[in-house]
Amino acid sequence: PTSVDLIVFGLALAGISSFLSSVNFLSTIAVLGVTNGAKPWSLFTWAIVFTAIMLIATLPILTGGLLMLVLDLHLNTQFYDASFNGDPVLYQHLFWFFGHPEVYIIILPAFGVISQTLSTSAGKLVFGGPSMILAMGCITVLGSLVWAHHMMTVGLETDTRAYFSAITMMIAIPTGTKIFNWLSTFMGNPFSTISLDVWYALSFIFLFTLGGTTGVVLGNSALDVAL
Repeated sequence: PTSVDLIVFGLALAGISSFLSSVNFLSTIAVLGVTNGAKPWSLFTWAIVFTAIMLIATLPILTGGLLMLVLDLHLNTQFYDASFNGDPVLYQHLFWFFGHPEVYIIILPAFGVISQTLSTSAGKLVFGGPSMILAMGCITVLGSLVWAHHMMTVGLETDTRAYFSAITMMIAIPTGTKIFNWLSTFMGNPFSTISLDVWYALSFIFLFTLGGTTGVVLGNSALDVAL
C-alpha cells in the first residue's frame, strides 16, 4: 500500500500545482487585458485560457476520486468495493471525467502554437480568428462532456451510449473548423520559401486530421463495443 500512497500523493501534488498554475495564468491574462486596454488577444493566449479553465474544472474531481481510493485503502470505507455495495465503475467515471479533458488540455496549447506559427509565417492574422476562438470554446465544453465514451463496455444504458456517441462526433465540427482555417491561412498566402516551422505545422495538421478521422469513426458506440 505504501507504493500506492506515494503514487496518489504524487498525483495529488501534481494536480495542486497544475490547479494553482492555471489560476495564475488566468489572473495574469485578466490583469494584463485590463491594463493594456483589453486589446485583442492572440489565439495562443485564448488556448491557454481554455486550458486553464479545463484544469480548474476537472482536477478537483480527480483529487476527490484519489482521496476516496486512499480512504478505501486505509479507513475501510467502501466507495469502490462491490462486495460491500460499493461501485468500482464510480472510480472509472471520476477518473475519466478528468482523463478525457486531459487530452484537450494537452492539445489546446499546441493548437495555439500552430495558429501562431502560421500567422507569423504568413505575416497576417489567422483566417477566421473569431471562429477559431469559438471553436476552442466548443471543444472545451464538449470535451468535458464525453468522458464515458471510454466506458462503453461497462454496462451503460443504450440511451446513455447514444448521447456520448453523438457528443463525441459533434467535436469534429469545431475541430474541422480549425483545420479549415489553418489551411485557408496557408493557401491564401502561399510562401515562396516554406520554413521548417511551417513544415512542422503542416505535418501536425496532416497527422491530426488522420487521427481525428479515426476518432469520429470510433465514436460510434456499437463499433466501439464490437472492437
